Amino acid sequence: MDAALARRSWSKVTDEAPTHDELLRFVAAAGRVADHSSLRPWRLIELRGDDRERLGRAINKADGEKGSSSKPLRAPLLIAVVASYRKSHKVPRWEQEAVASGVAHLMSLLLDEAGWGVIWRTGHYTRSKAVAKLHGLKKNEELLGWLYVGGKPKNSRPERRKAVDAREFLSPLP
Repeated sequence: MDAALARRSWSKVTDEAPTHDELLRFVAAAGRVADHSSLRPWRLIELRGDDRERLGRAINKADGEKGSSSKPLRAPLLIAVVASYRKSHKVPRWEQEAVASGVAHLMSLLLDEAGWGVIWRTGHYTRSKAVAKLHGLKKNEELLGWLYVGGKPKNSRPERRKAVDAREFLSPLP
């Protein structure tokens, strides 16, 4: 409960990031998300260092621009979230995408609770050919965005997000 209530998006982070081995623990835990038929219709791609520069070039290419976008340099670690759809008579595509989204959200909660700053970033270029090619996406896959991960700055502003009034979102059956 505390992790969910304290969660926030961190648009600015420091240059620190969890190691690959630390990430493996988070991925194993996030993989426990509800998953109809246990299809595991998702995968994650770790981008660090020069990989972020390569992504910047692909983003600019998708936008018809030259050079490299600085957007991927906003965090030392990016985790690409990929919906990897499986053939299934029981589990529709939308439900498989929901599983991949659930993994991403659970990853963000786990990382945040462990002290890392996280924000889930998307953009129209997640559907571009240049960005898909960079990530090695197959025909049955879609990029849902990236978790930008880094250290939480010590002197950050408090969260501005208003608390959710649960009564507005929970009702009995009409």
